Amino acid sequence: MIHVQPPYDFTRVCERLANDPLIRIHHNEITVPLYVNEKPLLAYVKSVGTKEKPAFVVSCDDEQYKEEVIARLSRIFHWDRPLAFIHHHFIQTNLRDVFIAHEGTPLVLEFDLYFCLMKCIIHQQIHMKVAYRLTERFVRTFGERLGDVYIYPRPERVANASYDELRALSLSERKAQYIVDISRLIVEGKLRLEEMHSLSDEEVAKQLLSIRGIGPWTVQNFLLFGLGRPNVFPKGDVGLQRAIERTFQLDHRPTMKEMDAFQRMWEPYASYAALYLWRSIE
Repeated sequence: MIHVQPPYDFTRVCERLANDPLIRIHHNEITVPLYVNEKPLLAYVKSVGTKEKPAFVVSCDDEQYKEEVIARLSRIFHWDRPLAFIHHHFIQTNLRDVFIAHEGTPLVLEFDLYFCLMKCIIHQQIHMKVAYRLTERFVRTFGERLGDVYIYPRPERVANASYDELRALSLSERKAQYIVDISRLIVEGKLRLEEMHSLSDEEVAKQLLSIRGIGPWTVQNFLLFGLGRPNVFPKGDVGLQRAIERTFQLDHRPTMKEMDAFQRMWEPYASYAALYLWRSIE
C-alpha cells in the first residue's frame, strides 16, 4: 500500500494514458511493463483512494524486485514529489483557472527511458493518432509479449534490425535510420541514457543534439517525459501554442518571443504549465 500526499487525481492519469493503445487500464488499475535488471516483468498499480486521500495498491510478477519496482513506480507516477506546492505556486499566476480545473494532475513519465527516446522520434512532426499507431507497430514488432501486454523493445533488438524492417512499419526512411542508428549508439556504449539522470538539462541537450535525428523538440520531450525535469517548456510544440492561444484568447498563434515570455512567467515549474495547458485542450 502506497499513500501519496494530496492532491493527486488518478482519474486524470488514466484519462491521459488511455490515449495510448499499448497501455492496459482496467477498473482503475494500470498494468506497467518494466525491465528490472534487464528482466521483463509486469507491475500493477491500482487506485484505492481519492484525490484528497490518494492511496495505491502495488503488486508485481516477481516479489524479489519489490523495492526496485516501488522506487521506479514512485518516480514514474510522481508519488515522490508532492503536487500541493506546485499547485499553490500556479494559482497565484495567470494560469490559476487552468490549475484549479485540472488540480492534482501529475507529470507521469514514460515507463522506459530508451523507449521514451524512440517514441519521441516516431512522434516527430506527425498527427498524434498516426504517431500512436506507428508506435504500436514498432512495439509489437520488436518488443516482447507478457500475457496480454507488450513490453517495450530493447536497443539490442532494434540495433540488429535493417532500415527496411523499420520502413515496413510505414516509418519514413529518415526515421527508420534514426531509430536504428541511435539504438546502435546505445548498444556500443556511446550513448548512455541512464547516466543522464545525473546531468543538467543543458548537458543532456548538448549530448542529444549532437546526434542525427534529434532536435530541440525531441530533447525537450525526453527531458519532460523521460527524465521528469520540472522546468521544460517545448515552445515549438504546436499543441502547446494552440493551448496558449485559446487560454489567453489571442487572435494569433503565439510567436517564439511570446512563448519565451510565457515560459519566464511560469519558471521554475514550466513543465507543469505545459502539461496543464495540454490537458486544457485534450
